[in-house]
Amino acid sequence: MEGKLGTYLGFCRRAGKLALGVNAAAAVRGRVYLLVADRSASPNTQKEIQKLSARFSCPVVWVDALETLVHKEACKLAAVREEHLAAAIRKETEK
Repeated sequence: MEGKLGTYLGFCRRAGKLALGVNAAAAVRGRVYLLVADRSASPNTQKEIQKLSARFSCPVVWVDALETLVHKEACKLAAVREEHLAAAIRKETEK
């Protein structure tokens, strides 16, 4: 799962459709289709992620070791702004 998930997140990043970090996600103007969050996020960060989920009306997918998937140290949230890749990521995490 992590191989494909990392690939999909890499596609989003190269396309410029990925916001990395809670602050970057909060600054997004426009549509967010999926939030990918790290399970090791602190309780306060988890609250912020839930608020962003409500704001963007999008689901949250919880994964392990998000920072290794997106190759950014201490990253706890990735906001996917591309509809088809968000659907592919959701399908992959449901397996």
